[in-house]
Amino acid sequence: MGYFIRLAAVSTLFGVLACGAQATESPGPPTGVSVSLQQWRSDVPLHKLSVAVTNTGPVTILVEELQLVSDSFETVPFRRWDMPLGRTPRTDLSIPYGPARCDPEKIPPAKPATVVMRMRAGDGPSREVRFPIPATDPLLTRLVHTECASYILSQAVEVAFGPAWTRDGDRLRGVLTVKRRSATGPVTIDDLLGTTHYRLEPVSGRRHPVAVLTGPSLEIPALVTPTRCDPHAFAESKQAVLFSIQAAATEGGEIYNMMVVPPTALGLEFQNYAVDVCDLPT
Repeated sequence: MGYFIRLAAVSTLFGVLACGAQATESPGPPTGVSVSLQQWRSDVPLHKLSVAVTNTGPVTILVEELQLVSDSFETVPFRRWDMPLGRTPRTDLSIPYGPARCDPEKIPPAKPATVVMRMRAGDGPSREVRFPIPATDPLLTRLVHTECASYILSQAVEVAFGPAWTRDGDRLRGVLTVKRRSATGPVTIDDLLGTTHYRLEPVSGRRHPVAVLTGPSLEIPALVTPTRCDPHAFAESKQAVLFSIQAAATEGGEIYNMMVVPPTALGLEFQNYAVDVCDLPT
């Protein structure tokens, strides 16, 4: 009997030590520590957002890991930071977030989220703190609307840059291809949207609508021109080729935005063209 009692005690001790090596969940954050959600332009193509951490309290914290959890998005693993933060009005720590959970026919409302932070306060133990983010948060609402609108359109049609874009004076001339997927009726391509660096315009000059898909596919002749000839801007931009279209997936339906990005090689062609037409340094 004594052997079994000692074995149970040892097992319990190892269990306590193992738990001590992990972050323990605490009821609330240290005094003065709060978070909000932000997103920089450079985060958009990387599918990241920033957790803006504020610490007005007397204790330095160590932010070990961060994660966003919400029924509106698939959950991805923690992002490791190990970032010490003393008093700070705002320090942005970027994290990835998962794809939005979308309906193929309508945009769902955003659902509440939680920022999960594994952290230490001063010399204290590692612990897990949860910061609730309401469903009405502007960034949550925008992310769900943007991604689910694009998802609805992408189920209805496939839109892509044609492979051949040729120089026409100071412009690039090519086509956008639109192919029917699940859409059963007319699909209205209402407008073509440029980027921070390029205009994307239909050769026809037509807008609202640009074209209507009634058959299995169509081509939209288009022109690309630079919106700005700023060397610094072209060197730093992460969104130069994140083009969009506006379209309605059903006849008379709501108009949504869908991002349309050229293949990497074509994006490089656009950049080389801009370097030449803008006389930018290489």
